[in-house]
Amino acid sequence: MELHLILLFMICGSIIAVETKDLISSVISLSAIGLGLSLAFLILKAPNLAIIQLVVEILCVIILIRATINKDLPLIKDGRWLFNTISTFIFISCFLIAAFFALKELPVFGEPVMRISSEYIASGMEKSGFANIVTAISLDFRNYDCLAQVAVLFAAIVGVLAIIRKTGKAHES
Repeated sequence: MELHLILLFMICGSIIAVETKDLISSVISLSAIGLGLSLAFLILKAPNLAIIQLVVEILCVIILIRATINKDLPLIKDGRWLFNTISTFIFISCFLIAAFFALKELPVFGEPVMRISSEYIASGMEKSGFANIVTAISLDFRNYDCLAQVAVLFAAIVGVLAIIRKTGKAHES
């Protein structure tokens, strides 16, 4: 049920991002979509993907806000400061409430959540040959997941470099 609500939240955020005329509002809506995706990853028991999504989202939002501010657009229009302040507090409150419930659902530290975790811990070092169980899980059992995370981070870095690069001819000396 929570996943359906998050999906509905992400759909509403994407409609707002597409339909709004203000670029800052559009960037904030996109960041809300990324936050929803991160929460969906937490519900689906993929905290590593949720962390990667948050890192990429924070980088993208910072770069997009920087690109928007360089267009000399007013951040706060006359008469909208009250709306901006109230909506910011509402967003922060919703985030803290969602984070509270998400963190409350996490298992006790050291307690495996799924059966596969028990299998990794019980026979991970014998099957892989590594001396460290964390290395065995990361490099032997979950190597495609790590490869996907590296690909996401690489794509985020390329996107950041594409946005902040200088355009035009280089000055000849």
